[in-house]
Amino acid sequence: MAKQSRALVLFSGGQDSATCLAWALDRYDYVETVGFDYGQRHKIELTARDQVRNALVEKFPEWAVHLGPDHMLDARVLGALGETALTHDAEIRMGEDGLPTTFVPGRNLLFLVLAGALGYRRGIDVLVGGMCETDYSGYPDCRDSTMAAMEAALGAGMARPTEVKTPLMFLTKAQTWALAHDLGGMMLVDLIREDSHTCYNGVRDGLHDWGYGCGTCPACELRANGYREWTAND
Repeated sequence: MAKQSRALVLFSGGQDSATCLAWALDRYDYVETVGFDYGQRHKIELTARDQVRNALVEKFPEWAVHLGPDHMLDARVLGALGETALTHDAEIRMGEDGLPTTFVPGRNLLFLVLAGALGYRRGIDVLVGGMCETDYSGYPDCRDSTMAAMEAALGAGMARPTEVKTPLMFLTKAQTWALAHDLGGMMLVDLIREDSHTCYNGVRDGLHDWGYGCGTCPACELRANGYREWTAND
């Protein structure tokens, strides 16, 4: 299989990465996934990863034939480097540095380095991630300029071109829901609503129109507002 037909999706189990996985399966001949255990409080997202993958295989057999193995990597060093609201029992608020306390410094940078190394071993030089700088929490490691810099660094450090694809980079959350619908219709939208997990508090007590979650954390607010904007305009 030609190298350009192989992709590795950074797959958390949330709405964005689930949409990116569908996007990759629709475009590449062979797709593997990689997840990261970084000691996140909302560890339930790691369970959601299996749910989403299994549901995609069951409901989209035309994509299932392109789906390769999943990998889980240990990135818990991120939690050991400092307390954040995603790795410790800390309040979700805006910090004195102008960034939310949910920002985990270096998270996406480390994820891309680990994914790049895994891709090197697996013969894959396209990395697909759900980073977005449109409807997002303001994390600097989600910006397009950061992704471009990481793409250049990975290519230089591994002595081969490495592409970092971010199909959601300039989409609003409403447009992300629309993309899921374009890719797989309401069946994919409902799969993402019911099986993916985005809530920072790990709440899955009841199904809202936009999915499971506490409804009050920044991740839930972005997801819910985007869903309602999409349904209102669709």
